[in-house]
Amino acid sequence: MPELPEVEVVRRGLERWVAHRTVADAEVLHPRAVRRHLAGADDFTHRLEGHRVGTPSRRGKYLWLPLEDSGQAVLAHLGMSGQLLVQPHEAPDEKHLRVRVRFADEADTELRFVDQRTFGGLSLHDTTPDGLPDVIGHIARDPLDPLFDDEAFHRALRRRRTTIKRALLDQSLISGVGNIYADEALWRSRLHYDRPTATFTRPRSLELLGHVRDVMNAALAVGGTSFDSLYVNVNGESGYFDRSLDAYGREGLPCKRCGTPMRRRPWMNRSSYFCPTCQRAPRVPS
Repeated sequence: MPELPEVEVVRRGLERWVAHRTVADAEVLHPRAVRRHLAGADDFTHRLEGHRVGTPSRRGKYLWLPLEDSGQAVLAHLGMSGQLLVQPHEAPDEKHLRVRVRFADEADTELRFVDQRTFGGLSLHDTTPDGLPDVIGHIARDPLDPLFDDEAFHRALRRRRTTIKRALLDQSLISGVGNIYADEALWRSRLHYDRPTATFTRPRSLELLGHVRDVMNAALAVGGTSFDSLYVNVNGESGYFDRSLDAYGREGLPCKRCGTPMRRRPWMNRSSYFCPTCQRAPRVPS
């Protein structure tokens, strides 16, 4: 599933190609793509027509298109394979095209939502006074947000009484971090994924946050991480941060820091990749 860098790359593309355009009409080609819009496909398309799209916004992994002067926004959930593509009108329809949005201007491009596995979707929601879709009001700010509170994060981390990777993936504590970037930040920090959060000092928490930000900014600089053709930007191009990964997906390869073979362990229906030398497991109390 796309994490913060991948979603931000898409957001920037939408800001360039879709922001401040007025919707002429929309077409839902598969009802599952708007299943989170409980009023149905016809209501979804009707409510979009005639509205001007504001500046696309993001919090963590969540992306939305505000509709100016309406108090509502289109929330995009990309799921495992969702793509928001800006395509010329004459471009052939993609095999898994689910929603099409046309605009009332002379530009020859339209917005398409393509989703092979149909886990993602679009939905329309009321917004809070700060412009956030109301259904994601519980989502924490992400570490690249200028208003993210490092000190509050440290205090919350100490209170959680959990382990550090679970905390990093808790979107109510810190948003935007998924499995890939959690493993990368923990490797950079020399921390084992099962280290208890209660053991974190303030300097240790701030150091980890610094590594989270560094790895996300590095991924942003090269368009995010793409392991297959399912994650692409609005122009259909893949990112290539996978070439720079230090931990994720490197089972059996030498640690780039000490040379020890990297390991993979099953973890919460996912995998955790780590160096057994640089990231020693916490001691189990006797």
